[in-house]
Amino acid sequence: MEDNQNQPANQMNVSINLDQTPILYTDNVYMSVNDDGVTFDFAQKVGPTNQLRVVSRVGMSKEHARKLVKSLEALLLSSATHQKANTGETTLN
Repeated sequence: MEDNQNQPANQMNVSINLDQTPILYTDNVYMSVNDDGVTFDFAQKVGPTNQLRVVSRVGMSKEHARKLVKSLEALLLSSATHQKANTGETTLN
């Protein structure tokens, strides 16, 4: 059994395959909600046209969306306050 006393109970190890998990740029987000949850359609403008291409769709429960909003607000406030050069990565569970 491993000794995990130095790690917080909710800390997760995240593995990303950079060859298969690109960062998708978005300049538009469309959000919809129903009784079951929230859906985000992330889109980007196609050149100098009036067309948008959805590059990713993400769905989550309403409770998870509330946690996302709270964590995003804290992250943005922290980055504005500290103006750090690091990524400021955070995990939302």
